[in-house]
Amino acid sequence: MLNGLSHSGTPHNVDFLGFSIYKIMSFVVMVGSSEITDRNLDVSEKNIKDFMEALQVAGQKPEGELEELCTEVLLALGFQSPGIVIFKLWDRWHLNNLPPNGLLVAVGRLIFCQGADPYIGVTWEYILHLLRMAQKEDDMLAVCHVLKGLVISARKHLDLGTKNDEIMDITQEALSIKAYLTLRVLFNRWSLRSNNKVTEEALVIIGHLFFLIPSSKLKNQVNRLTRWLMTLMSAKVAPFYISQCIFQLIDALALSGCGGINLESQLGNIIGMLFKQLSETVEDSNHHSVQDHSLSLKAFYILTKLYNDRVVTLIRENVESKDPAKIVSTIQIFTDVLQKVPQTEQLKNEVMHSVIIMIQEDLKPVRRVLLNFIEMLIQHDYLAPPQGSIIINYVIKLSESDCSNEEDIQLTCSKILQMVTLPKLITLVCQPSNTLAFVPLSKMATKMALRARSLGQVPYLSSFHLRPTQFISPQKLLTHLVMFSLKPYREGEFGVSSLRLLYALHPITSLHPVINSNVGQLWMTEIPQMLQMLDDHTEKSLNQEEWEGRLLQAFLYKFFGFTLRTSRNIKMVQMMLSAILQTVHEELQEREGIAVALSIVSMKHLKVTLDQLQAYSAILTDKNSSSILKLMKEHQQREWGLVCNIIYLSYSKIISESKGAIFMHLDDILAIVLQHYRNCIVEKDKNLKLEYLDALTKLINILSSQPMAFQFKFPQKIEIVTFMMELIREEPLNSISSSIRQRAMNFITNFRKLHPLTEVEERTELLQTCFQSVLCLPSTEDLQKEASSSQEAQATEDLLMETLQSLLRLMETLIVEMPSQIQYCLEHLNIWLNSQNDNERERAMWCAARILGFTAKWNNFGVEIKFSRLGCLVRLLAMRCQDPVDNICFLSSQAVYNLYRILLLQKQMQRKKQGLWEEEGKSEVYSANVFYNNTFEIAKAFAEYFTETQLTHLVLTAMEGLTDSKATVSLAAAQLMSAVMKERGRDMIKIEEIVEGIVGRLNLQLEPNTKEETMRAMCLLAGNNTHRVVPMLLNKTLPWDRTNLALWKAFGTRRETTISVLQLLIGILEKLHSREESREMAFQPVAVTCALCEMLSGSLCQEAVQELYPRLLLAILHHLYWVIEQNVPQKMVVYNREEGPGRKSKPFDPTSCALEVVKLVFVAAAYEGVVVYANQHHCWDLLSSPKFYYIGIMDLTSGIVKNCEPAILHRILNLIRNILYSSNYHRRILARTFYAQLLWHRSVAQTVGQDFLGNLIKWTNEPNIIMKEVGLRGISNLALHPGQSESLKSQVPFLRDFLKNEARVTMQAVKSLRNIICFGKQQNTKVVFCSISKQLRPLINDERDLVKISATSALGHMLHRVHKFKPGAITRREIYSFLVPLLLSIQDNNTEVVKACGGALTEWTKVIGWSSLTQTFQHTTLSDHIQVLEETCKYLVGTKKIRLVGEFLSQSFDFLTSPQSFLREAAINFIGLTIKRLTMKRIHEDDVELLQNAIGSLRNDPVESIQSLVTTTLKNLDEYLNPESISASRMSQLSNNIFKVTGMKTSERKKRLFKTVKQERDDDDNQKKNIWNWLRGPLNSLCNWHNRRVKTTPLIIGNSDK
Repeated sequence: MLNGLSHSGTPHNVDFLGFSIYKIMSFVVMVGSSEITDRNLDVSEKNIKDFMEALQVAGQKPEGELEELCTEVLLALGFQSPGIVIFKLWDRWHLNNLPPNGLLVAVGRLIFCQGADPYIGVTWEYILHLLRMAQKEDDMLAVCHVLKGLVISARKHLDLGTKNDEIMDITQEALSIKAYLTLRVLFNRWSLRSNNKVTEEALVIIGHLFFLIPSSKLKNQVNRLTRWLMTLMSAKVAPFYISQCIFQLIDALALSGCGGINLESQLGNIIGMLFKQLSETVEDSNHHSVQDHSLSLKAFYILTKLYNDRVVTLIRENVESKDPAKIVSTIQIFTDVLQKVPQTEQLKNEVMHSVIIMIQEDLKPVRRVLLNFIEMLIQHDYLAPPQGSIIINYVIKLSESDCSNEEDIQLTCSKILQMVTLPKLITLVCQPSNTLAFVPLSKMATKMALRARSLGQVPYLSSFHLRPTQFISPQKLLTHLVMFSLKPYREGEFGVSSLRLLYALHPITSLHPVINSNVGQLWMTEIPQMLQMLDDHTEKSLNQEEWEGRLLQAFLYKFFGFTLRTSRNIKMVQMMLSAILQTVHEELQEREGIAVALSIVSMKHLKVTLDQLQAYSAILTDKNSSSILKLMKEHQQREWGLVCNIIYLSYSKIISESKGAIFMHLDDILAIVLQHYRNCIVEKDKNLKLEYLDALTKLINILSSQPMAFQFKFPQKIEIVTFMMELIREEPLNSISSSIRQRAMNFITNFRKLHPLTEVEERTELLQTCFQSVLCLPSTEDLQKEASSSQEAQATEDLLMETLQSLLRLMETLIVEMPSQIQYCLEHLNIWLNSQNDNERERAMWCAARILGFTAKWNNFGVEIKFSRLGCLVRLLAMRCQDPVDNICFLSSQAVYNLYRILLLQKQMQRKKQGLWEEEGKSEVYSANVFYNNTFEIAKAFAEYFTETQLTHLVLTAMEGLTDSKATVSLAAAQLMSAVMKERGRDMIKIEEIVEGIVGRLNLQLEPNTKEETMRAMCLLAGNNTHRVVPMLLNKTLPWDRTNLALWKAFGTRRETTISVLQLLIGILEKLHSREESREMAFQPVAVTCALCEMLSGSLCQEAVQELYPRLLLAILHHLYWVIEQNVPQKMVVYNREEGPGRKSKPFDPTSCALEVVKLVFVAAAYEGVVVYANQHHCWDLLSSPKFYYIGIMDLTSGIVKNCEPAILHRILNLIRNILYSSNYHRRILARTFYAQLLWHRSVAQTVGQDFLGNLIKWTNEPNIIMKEVGLRGISNLALHPGQSESLKSQVPFLRDFLKNEARVTMQAVKSLRNIICFGKQQNTKVVFCSISKQLRPLINDERDLVKISATSALGHMLHRVHKFKPGAITRREIYSFLVPLLLSIQDNNTEVVKACGGALTEWTKVIGWSSLTQTFQHTTLSDHIQVLEETCKYLVGTKKIRLVGEFLSQSFDFLTSPQSFLREAAINFIGLTIKRLTMKRIHEDDVELLQNAIGSLRNDPVESIQSLVTTTLKNLDEYLNPESISASRMSQLSNNIFKVTGMKTSERKKRLFKTVKQERDDDDNQKKNIWNWLRGPLNSLCNWHNRRVKTTPLIIGNSDK
């Protein structure tokens, strides 16, 4: 087109249209010229106008290349001055038509330029007009171009965060309105329902509009927008535009702080669209595809923040889906989330499990995301065997050079593989399955090897050939690399890569002990030359034959195999295979070469290869055709083994190289393999067995390593395993000279993965066989002793350890196969764990610890492992924690801890499934060190996991260990029982069986520590099952043996048990004695007291006894009352107490046993003072007597009051007040006696709300004498305390009536009155004393000594109290009346009476004021009481108060007629001593006569001593009157009496001793009677005198001779 322009710039022969084009082109050339600058480019209005006119004329709207040129011109102009071009949009000449599309496109681009901001608003306004006009797709796209520029530019200015109104020509509010109108126009005027470019552009524009529209209006459009987007998705619109629009919608709504109701209602639809978008395949080369996923993920994250729970629920649903798209989206989300959560072992296992499932499914859409996920996992140390190998193989598969995977997938695979160790990577390089990935893998390995060499490290260690199952052998590595070099230009760098890797791994060829060093040195020179050869040639110029020949000089077999593989001649293949099998095979390389060759051939000729191998194997079993038998006999086993090795090695190689076809023939192969040995034609010696096992093991290892093998069943597996067990059984148990048993177990271990799985019965037989063969071997020391050299000894030890390791691996495989069978696996070790041989126990425990540790670390408890016999298992392991062998203890603690971890992990898993919080920190509480030699901690840790049956079984089985000959084991059994009973004793069943079992074993000769711990266990059992254990022990026959006594003693050593047992025993006593019992002796309560004797005899029960002290004491005292009233057989022994070494046991009958318990209760409660008090007051004797039991209770209560705290007294009070009126007489007596005597303590008497006095008065009114006494005793005690004076004063008349009652009642009444007077108010003291003195006075001389003593003593206290308040005349008169009774009683021969009288007289003298006699009375004794009486009479007469003396003498006359001879005699003594001090001559004759008559009235007293005393007293009286003439005196006395009667007076007036008695009677009879009464005395005196004179002549009164 430009060639038509002349040098002058004018057209030649062109029309007007051509001129317009020419003009446009001129602009284009001018703009495109590099020489044009801003200064020489004319952008005047005229030129723009001309250009626009040219655009219009040139076909209305330029199209195609012309339109693009026009757009470029406008852009060039617009970049200089955007406004000039933008203005052309609304020129008048196209107001009714759409502007040229080039102009619209140019404006759309120019709107982003600097200086275009002031035209945004006006341009938008015009575009709104054009939106309604555009109908064609091109026009719509052009308009969209402008509109997209507007919304993006507007958003940019709004996002600056500053006021942009001065930049743009439109306000933000107006802009939001235009944005909303634009959205409405797009929806209403444009048909956006199909998959086209317009819809895609509209989606972009609408996405930006969301940020400009007000949030309230946008939320209202959510439903409509969602439906529209779903329609577009159905219309197959490009996913990127939909994802972008969804993200922008959600992002815009999120800016407002919440999505709104409409968004929440559409959440399911939106997330569904996002998941669908995420399920689309990501094309790295497609920018939109990548953006699509990125935007969808971002939208997902925003939704998660807004609606966390619902979004998470939807994610979980998609995780469980099988849809690849959903899996991809889930992984993408998970990739980001996983990095933010703690990486626990459980999480790793679960993630790896999920990854492996996805790898196995290998969904292509998932690969990219899965690889990214794997890369992230490896960074968090997820690449661990065995799961790690599966991941690596998958990564290698995806990194293969001819793989159709995208480049980014291969790059990711490369990153992942660079994280693998060099040995592993080299092994992967040489695996045939990784051939397609050889180049990248070898490059990475080469780089790593060279780096290691530069650091002075050996990149490939020589010992790796010993682990062929883990790493490739050096020979195979060399072979693989050289074989890969056969096609040097394959994949571009195939040969070069292999050779470079060979060179980098030089140490494997020069230093390895298996490879000839010359070969290594040769390759050190050859490889560089071969590399140079490749560098000098191209694929076309390289001589392939020369190259392969050079390589195959050392690798003929592989070359041979590849050659046959490509052959189509079957017969030739058969012939060559037969030939190669017949070649020399002495060296391992040769045999491997043969096997490799056959495996290569089998990849194309599998059936032919297998047939040839089977035919060749006839040499092993066919005696007729075998060439082996033609050899010398010493070489036959060797050759048989080599042939066997070739065959099995070939099978192994074929399996490894096969793509799966071989598995259809494997069962037949296994059957043949088994027949090889069974039908062996040579002697089966040890070496042959080893070679056979070695070859067979390699075959099975290869077979088991094939993933496809698990998809098939091998019926021959069971028979082969049985055969292996036969080999194990054939091994001797007294030596370990070969590794046959080890290899057999290894074989079974590797074989176990294949189906069918081993059944339980077969597992049992297998385990028993292996345990018997391995665990029963002699100890290491014994085996070493039998060795001929130190090297042999070391080899034997190593072989033994390897054998044990093989046994352990076998057990592990069985556990993995059936995790739930671990319990039975361990139970099979029971025999050896309890073996008497230390080495057998140690090996068995080693196995148990390792297998439990393996299970605990396995950490995959999706299937619950049930330990139905957990109790037996724990017992089995725990008892060995105290084994005599220290290493067994250590291993046992490890085993127990691992078992605990298993249970804990299972529990946590269950809690997690139930949605419960995980118990944090619990696993840190216990460790193997905690369990070491600590049976208690073991039982404590496992207690919560036992069922009731398991608990019981544990105890019953542990019980059997109590009699173990090893002290530590028996102690461990006892400790285990004890600890379990402490933690879970209440959950035990079969209590009776347990109790009998323990008692039976305690009767045996147990170790002291074991016996003590067993007692403790029994104590804990009784504490948790008191109502079942205690009755059993109580029912044992009395008296109990030492074992039973020791058990009861043990019950008192633990507070909780003691309380529980005591409560039950108390309940038994209370229940059995709650009603009146028969006279027959009951057994159980007596047994209870025997039990208490033992329990309370220890020093550890104090706290428990104090807690139950009052109730226990009352129950025992009540039982004691019951016992003493029973007909107990004589010498009945119910309890024997050991008194110490060398001393006889002390027997107890029921009564003494009960009394002993009472004492022990006080001692155990720390109130020994009560026992001391009781001893001092003879309480025990009183308590032993039914008659005086209540008195003993009174005295005992007194001791309690004296020695116990007030709180204890109130506790007793609270107990007894409920039985004060019990129907049981014994209970009433006990309760009331306690009740009355407790009032002795002030705090009890002042208890609020108690009607003490009312109760006491009720009891005194009862007919029962004891009740009266108890009531009066309580009143007496009540009177001791302040505040009771008024109430008790009113009861004085009532109490006074009891002074004439039975002795003890009277005594208590006296004491009550005494206390009322002594502790009452001052104003009441003298009144009350005077009111009771008349009734009290006779008691001073009561014939009952106790009453006499009590009354006399009380009188002394009363007088002491009265003296304080200065008694008046009336009171003194009453006090005087007590002198004579006291003086008479003081003459008693009872020391206590004399002492009491002395005290009372002392107080009497203080009150009356006879102070000179105070000291005399105060020290009166039985030896000087008569002398004291004399001094008293002397003092009395010396007071010169003759009338007072007369009153005392007159008072004494009343005692002359007392029925008590003592009082009559004492009265005579008092009278005699008194008159002795009187001057009788001065006493009136009447008074003298009265004295004579009173004394003389006792002349005929029945007591001779009194008669004699009377005679002496009268004689003395006569002497006092007239010492010179006794006869005259008597006649004078007679005459005086006569004068007195007749009324005549004597001539001499004397002192009157007695008051004159004036009686005037009109009755003559009375007068005569009075005269006779006065004459009776003198007449009797006269009669007595006459009798002395004439003893034989009787005197007849009234008939005298005179």
